[in-house]
Amino acid sequence: MFVLGLTGSVAMGKSTTARFFAEEGVPVHDSDSVVHRLYENEAVPLIEAAFPGTTADGKVDRVKLGSRVMGDLAALRQLEAIVHPLVWDAERRFLEEAQAKGVPVVLLDIPLLFETGGDSRVDAVVVATAPAEVQRARVLERPGMTEQRLQAMLARQMPDSEKRLRADFIVDTSRGFEDARAQVQEILRKVATMPKRT
Repeated sequence: MFVLGLTGSVAMGKSTTARFFAEEGVPVHDSDSVVHRLYENEAVPLIEAAFPGTTADGKVDRVKLGSRVMGDLAALRQLEAIVHPLVWDAERRFLEEAQAKGVPVVLLDIPLLFETGGDSRVDAVVVATAPAEVQRARVLERPGMTEQRLQAMLARQMPDSEKRLRADFIVDTSRGFEDARAQVQEILRKVATMPKRT
């Protein structure tokens, strides 16, 4: 089984790229979706214990938690120490199930793939990208997004230029859906003949 890792900075079209892989029949493990699920289940008591007052009605209040850890590196590391092992457990189960089914290719959608060392767990890395002005316009269209929040998010992420240098494949999402879908199809054609790295 060939394991692809997908990453990309905020508003670079990563989720859309993941959807195109799924449409080609590739099982996708979405780390963000796992975190959302954890914030309504097993992570709740752990986060409440570490950050009192950031949960309500059995769920993590993402706004309160975000304001608690934003700009506080120690708090962010503490949160990651709680959440990352739970996400990795879910990822391991996903890979085991796919392997048991004989799936040829899977995709791990991990926003902080390089930042968390996730690239060591995959056979090849796909980076979704777009020009900086396209990224900025997309981000600032989101509800509640400000220039300050954008800068804080970018500060946590490896620069797009570095991600592109470390990528095995790049999907430029600035040229429309059909073009991006064609790029995904081409990646899958190449992957079919590539040796596994992990």
